[in-house]
Amino acid sequence: MSIKMERYTLGANDGQPIHVISWTAPRVKGVVQIVHGMAEHSARYEHVAAALVAAGYRVIASEHRGHGQAALDDGSLGDFGPRGFQGLVDDMAVVTRHARASHFGVPLLMLAHSMGSMAAQIYLLEHGALLDGCALSGTTALELLDPRVSGWTVESANATVPNAQTPVDWLSRDPQVPAAYVADPLCGFALTLPSLFSIFDVGNSTADPQQLARMRKDLPLLLFTGDHDPVNGMLAWFDPLVRRLREAGVQDLSTHVYGGARHEVLNETNRAEVITNLVAWCDRVTASL
Repeated sequence: MSIKMERYTLGANDGQPIHVISWTAPRVKGVVQIVHGMAEHSARYEHVAAALVAAGYRVIASEHRGHGQAALDDGSLGDFGPRGFQGLVDDMAVVTRHARASHFGVPLLMLAHSMGSMAAQIYLLEHGALLDGCALSGTTALELLDPRVSGWTVESANATVPNAQTPVDWLSRDPQVPAAYVADPLCGFALTLPSLFSIFDVGNSTADPQQLARMRKDLPLLLFTGDHDPVNGMLAWFDPLVRRLREAGVQDLSTHVYGGARHEVLNETNRAEVITNLVAWCDRVTASL
């Protein structure tokens, strides 16, 4: 099967450019929008996109504000800008609407990882009507992770790994993954403190029962993670999120915890199993529409 990849730019609501990558195959049964995590970029998901394209999906991914080659080039790496995390969430909706307009009538799902999954939790409150399903990878309850409360840092995350060989071994048990991350100039940078704190200033609303009451109850959700993921406190901040969504009345909520896996389950030693399960969930959701 031939897989076409293209890059283009969309305009955000405030005029900021949104840099997009898409992968597609001749026949498209659905669209998956990938939302990457903090201090990384969309091209790291090419292997996930390849599996989704092979299953009949178009994949579209965008670089967050303060991320990607353009941010490196203009010196804004790590800076969300004056609108903070809310600007990033709103950009995701621009990309979704573009995907909807390009493939009218085709189911549209979101796959969001780590910081992207935090943005997606806010997105579900504000823009959930745009989606037909949402999968959250390496996710957590934002108010529990908030470093001003938990004291979480990248350094403390790596302290959970015995005999670490790099500063980011907490990402994956596969040694090639942290090594490649460290070598990538588009990975591993720090967010500015205003940008970092804006994640939680905006995102802590996801723990508000009144806000959760606005969430679509019929939207299929998948939450998957490793049980050795320090971003959710080795599940201590994952399980409360799952309970919260169930108590909010989400009707189709699936979870999968991978034993031994660290933060980037899509890049783990058992990544083939994780991606196969993700594609199966996408197929189930699209087939039900």
